[in-house]
Amino acid sequence: MSHADPTAAPVAGQDTALLTVSGLRKSFGDHEVLRSIDLEVRPGQVLALIGPSGSGKTTVLRSLNGLESPDDGRITVGHDLTVDFSRPVPKRDLGLLRDSSAMVFQHYNLFPHMTVLQNIVEGPIQVQKRSRPEAVAEAERLLARVGLADKRDSYPFELSGGQQQRVGIVRALAMRPRVLLFDEPTSALDPELVGDVLAVIKELSDEGWTMVIVTHELGFAREVADEVVFMDQGVVVERGAPEVVLGEPTQDRTRQFVRRLANRL
Repeated sequence: MSHADPTAAPVAGQDTALLTVSGLRKSFGDHEVLRSIDLEVRPGQVLALIGPSGSGKTTVLRSLNGLESPDDGRITVGHDLTVDFSRPVPKRDLGLLRDSSAMVFQHYNLFPHMTVLQNIVEGPIQVQKRSRPEAVAEAERLLARVGLADKRDSYPFELSGGQQQRVGIVRALAMRPRVLLFDEPTSALDPELVGDVLAVIKELSDEGWTMVIVTHELGFAREVADEVVFMDQGVVVERGAPEVVLGEPTQDRTRQFVRRLANRL
């Protein structure tokens, strides 16, 4: 993302992977949550992770953001950062991994005692050491972009769930990440509020942002994703273009999952 224009997306369409995950493993006690996960995301690509609860999707996402430390495997971002979890990871490398992406959480995770503007500028000022005037100007531009310019001085409790989630997206964008990570960004919303949030994510996709999205919104995944990965019991069962994985899956387990979600609609 260009620092001269903080609202512009990273350059899309390159063939070299921006994000590579190799052999990722993670256990909680005796429960193996991830069993050798391999993923690759190119610049400007949108990757959708789908699967039943407990399949490991969110653990993958949290590992990409440095919120979880895998037991084994590697995460590579661009040409300049590889974090190898088969050995002790230096704090500096974990910090660089966290800085390379930004997470939009399922339940917003806004600081309740801070205004919208304060929530957005906290990271750029405290973590990235950017000047307050620069951070405020960028926050105001981004808020205007998602239709929330008039909410800069509001507190989270004064906003609807959809508005809070859009603030969460702005907070992520303000960190100027290389990869945007979304963890079920609409699952906590009332149905009538889902559309506004999905529209913002679709716009980011059209602009060429690199994104990894955990979602149960199969129609949305079909519309915005370049690739869909179906996970179950800690492994990748099937991956491919949305029209294949969601329309004509080759694996029985994928077919069962897609059919079950379709029947709920």
